Amino acid sequence: MTGPVSTRLPDFPWDRLTPYQQQAAKHADGLVDLSIGTPVDPTPEVVRRALCDASDSPGYPTVWGTPALRRSIIDYLQRRCGSVHLTEDCVLPTVGSKELIASLPAQLGVRTGETIVIPEIAYPTYAVGALLAGATYLASDSTLSVGPRRVPLLWLNSPANPTGRVLPVDHLRKVVSWARERGVVVASDECYFECAWDAEPVSVLDPSVNGGSLDSILAVHSLSKRSNMAGYRAAYLAGDPRLVSELRAVRRHAGAMVPGPVQAAMRAALDDDGHIEEQRELYLNRRAMLRHALEGAGFHVDHSEASLYLWVTRDEPCMQTVRWLAERGILVAPGDFYGAAGSRHVRVALTATDERIMSAVSRLD
Repeated sequence: MTGPVSTRLPDFPWDRLTPYQQQAAKHADGLVDLSIGTPVDPTPEVVRRALCDASDSPGYPTVWGTPALRRSIIDYLQRRCGSVHLTEDCVLPTVGSKELIASLPAQLGVRTGETIVIPEIAYPTYAVGALLAGATYLASDSTLSVGPRRVPLLWLNSPANPTGRVLPVDHLRKVVSWARERGVVVASDECYFECAWDAEPVSVLDPSVNGGSLDSILAVHSLSKRSNMAGYRAAYLAGDPRLVSELRAVRRHAGAMVPGPVQAAMRAALDDDGHIEEQRELYLNRRAMLRHALEGAGFHVDHSEASLYLWVTRDEPCMQTVRWLAERGILVAPGDFYGAAGSRHVRVALTATDERIMSAVSRLD
């Protein structure tokens, strides 16, 4: 029998930031919170209008989503991600991406004693998903470190949170080939796919990676960042129709249904590319201002070619950097939230208003 969740899971990492948040809030010009990547710009009007128009929704939605939503997901992935060979059996809407990441190992039938491979520096929910399934996890960017372990699932994340790293096609192709030889499912978190600045991400759904076959591949996408829909909990996965069918069956039993009005809003967001480009320009400008100010203040920026963060270091323990910035009213996330390999970095989010970004820039001058 398993123990209570409190003994199975690590402490929620952001709770550690409370004293630094309190310190930063004392600044004369107020707190600039760059610790969490939560959107602050308005949800696009086309999305809000679709939500409102679908608000008369007395019946239960389906786990698989409406045929219209499935079509919009497929069209978007073909149009923006180079995906081909997708049918309706290949896609599934989900109640946000974090819920999916945390529950995917259990829903795929991962068992006690098995190991899930996650990136060396990684969003904590990959590890949480392994623990919730009763499995263990290995934080490594090299398949050579796996050894004889029984590995049913491997996570990729490109563009990456927190580092902003974009994995090259050759690397993705090698991982997919390695996984197929061993019967491992590759789950690729591509939630920052539309947030690329200095490099072009490639989806595992692209034939250049998968050789034209979706076998053993799942890609996770979210509308939270690219469409300012974090409050809608709107995401989806796409890939191997056999795996998607299995997940659909499990989620029907669990009642994991995206609300009907949210499905309509998702369709509107997926069908409209214009708002994506407008939002990208906002983030590009904020990124340029913050990067210039941080480098001027003695920080070094690593990776950060995509996603909504700058991965920076002063070559000191990360909590020392967190404290230094909090004294200037700026709150950031320590790198060790994402694994021991991040212990000398901090993650600086671009998700603040122009006014707050400019305030942070002035404090770093």
